[in-house]
Amino acid sequence: MFERFKQRSYELEHLDTGNYTPEEYEDCISELQLVNRWMGDAYALKQTLLKDVEQNSLNEFSVLDVGAGSGELLRVAASWARSTGRVFKGVGLELNERSAQAILEESKRFPEITSVRADALMLPFRNNDFEYVMCSLFTHHFVDEQVVHILREMHRVASRRIFVIDLHRDPVPYFFYTTLGKLVLKNRLIRHDGALSILRSFKADEFFRLGEAAGLRDVRVEHHFPARLVLSGGRPS
Repeated sequence: MFERFKQRSYELEHLDTGNYTPEEYEDCISELQLVNRWMGDAYALKQTLLKDVEQNSLNEFSVLDVGAGSGELLRVAASWARSTGRVFKGVGLELNERSAQAILEESKRFPEITSVRADALMLPFRNNDFEYVMCSLFTHHFVDEQVVHILREMHRVASRRIFVIDLHRDPVPYFFYTTLGKLVLKNRLIRHDGALSILRSFKADEFFRLGEAAGLRDVRVEHHFPARLVLSGGRPS
């Protein structure tokens, strides 16, 4: 069993192949928000990007979220900014038209959040357009060469740092997802793709090397509970 965790899997997920109905995708959006809260993406964001904002005493900051899904993490950042008296601008980038629309629908209470439909491999922004660029549960959908290209693009448009939250390829989270997940998850895409996402994800040293290959400076990879790795890099502090 443990052999399958030694190297990344490149088996395609249903979301990558388009093997789903419109109804399944709608259910996927809402259930994925549950999974993200359960697996700690919001916590990882607060402990990394938002902590960097605080440590640098920024009163205003902007964030581009690449592959933003429904924009849940942008709303976390916007809520935190409001609670701490900061001015925030968030942009969610999605290639999927329905997801780009969902960002706006789910963020009606946050006019500081907008969305754009575009390709992560060719970001439609100028150099240093945002203080921060982030993505979450996104890079494991790509082969290593594409990940390096995406990191370079993210770094190009970030004036400070990039933060990349993804899964840790480890037997423990895989076991819990494939056992407990079956009890609480109903959507076929989430049940299948979630487990495969762990097999497609990274070890810490692999993530670090991808950051170095992308030319990031001050590369760091941190473990965050319960099963997250956060790669960051950019301008030295």
